[in-house]
Amino acid sequence: MISDYFLYAFKNLRHRKVRTWLTMIGIIIGIAAVVSIISLGQGLEDMVTGQFEDMGADKIIIMPGTSIMSVGMSTIPLKQKDYDAIKRTKGVLNVAGMIVSSSRVDYKGESKYTFITGFPLDFDSRKVIDSMQNFKLEFGRDLKDGDGNVVLVGSSVVKDDRIFKRGAELGSKLTISGVDFKIIGVLETLGNEQDDSSIYMNILTARELFDNKENYDMFLVQVKSGFDVSDVALDVEDALRKSRDLKEGEEDFNVQTTEQLQESFGTIFSIVRWFLIGIASISIVVGGIGIMNTMYTSVLERTYDIGIMKAIGAQNKDILMLFVIEAGTLGAVGGFIGMIFGGGFAKIIEIAAKNALSVDLLRANLSFELLVGSVLFSFIIGMVSGAFPARQAARMKPVDALRYE
Repeated sequence: MISDYFLYAFKNLRHRKVRTWLTMIGIIIGIAAVVSIISLGQGLEDMVTGQFEDMGADKIIIMPGTSIMSVGMSTIPLKQKDYDAIKRTKGVLNVAGMIVSSSRVDYKGESKYTFITGFPLDFDSRKVIDSMQNFKLEFGRDLKDGDGNVVLVGSSVVKDDRIFKRGAELGSKLTISGVDFKIIGVLETLGNEQDDSSIYMNILTARELFDNKENYDMFLVQVKSGFDVSDVALDVEDALRKSRDLKEGEEDFNVQTTEQLQESFGTIFSIVRWFLIGIASISIVVGGIGIMNTMYTSVLERTYDIGIMKAIGAQNKDILMLFVIEAGTLGAVGGFIGMIFGGGFAKIIEIAAKNALSVDLLRANLSFELLVGSVLFSFIIGMVSGAFPARQAARMKPVDALRYE
């Protein structure tokens, strides 16, 4: 019986092809937008989650200011006494302090401003930094303890038109704040333009270059095995308050575990994703209204047919089901087409991003649940939109319907 309803629905949709396509446009656009947004958003979130997992759950990040985004911009830097206080905190295994500054870089007559990062090169500090920053050499050699006026550069520095019109090369000379430096290594592309355009050097060299004797812009902390990271983070906060003579609630620094950072990014992703889905859903609502309008028209056109069906024994529930399923089918077909377009668009964005950034930063996560769910959702939207016209058709009296012309 149900199969007959669907066959009858497809027959009517094929009979009115132009109207069917025009009605489905809103659903197609809306579902395509939702599928592409959700798939790309989920893929990006999976990538970020994977990077946090690579960092390890035993890390704590400390920055000056009240925001984790204040690195290199806070007017209240971290001090050497803060480093010492953190180092003495129970449960802390290693601490790595870094400084970050924006500086002018000259290369073959061109001048650009970019971030310069100085970090310690001792074994324990590098172990913490490398595990969190995901630094990997593409070619050249790494920095080593004792290095002076030599630097590592992000991939964008050596690529044409990214920073300099003619990309720098391994062994090239860069002039940073009036001091010459030699490029000894190039890092693999990370996909973050700020990191990929940054320049990295020995923290001792950076201190001389920027006349920074004891300030830090970031601490990376590794927690000892067997200690709870959240508890150690609270102890670090307490140690920093004492070091900086601050009361609870007056903190001018930010302490976050990698787990907290992951949750924060997840919350941001969710807010942005649902905001975009809300915008895309406007098209679905418009599509639903279009289905409702089409079904009202269809009921008027088939009033005589409804009268015949009722005259030969069709019940109200049969007429109701007939029009509801037809409306649902209209939505499902639009949703299926939208799902194909949305998935295809997401894949195109993924490929374009990979070619542009040379990194798998943006991936389309086209899960089975997403694809099937989008079609089912559009089917339900169609059924809901067709409910009122179907109810009107079901309540018709056979005599009145048969007299309709």
